[in-house]
Amino acid sequence: MTQVTMTVNGRTASGEVEGRTLLSSFLRDHLSLTGTHVGCDTAQCGACMVHVNGEAVKSCNMLAMEANGAEVATIEGQAAPDGTLNTIQQAFQDHHGLQCGFCTPGMVMSAAALLKDNPKPTEAEVRAHLEGNICRCTGYHNIVKAIMAASGQDVGAIAAE
Repeated sequence: MTQVTMTVNGRTASGEVEGRTLLSSFLRDHLSLTGTHVGCDTAQCGACMVHVNGEAVKSCNMLAMEANGAEVATIEGQAAPDGTLNTIQQAFQDHHGLQCGFCTPGMVMSAAALLKDNPKPTEAEVRAHLEGNICRCTGYHNIVKAIMAASGQDVGAIAAE
């Protein structure tokens, strides 16, 4: 067992983990942050997306030990302390960017990473950025629309599919 300590959503978190413990498992099982979903365990679906030291990573593809000393942000840390949704989360709600919701935490975390690096992405750039995230319900159209809206762009011209 190895002791790991990291800052998760602004709070210090630590625990003992086996060397094979994935960051997603540490977040879910040790810290009870179950918003980080595990859909595939093979880094294919993006449901487990978190930010580590400001970079988007698939937490099912990273060992908890690799995040020792890191700053980790999960979906639980995106809303304000009073529960008010952040701009991206609100855009997902306003533009129906979710159905079953399983992929939503990963989509929101991916969108946050995109908008940090590219505050005004084109529709094509949003779609390209989401290639590592799988949604089985929506067909992505409203997810793309929500991300474009969160960037402050007019989405009125984006036709419904």
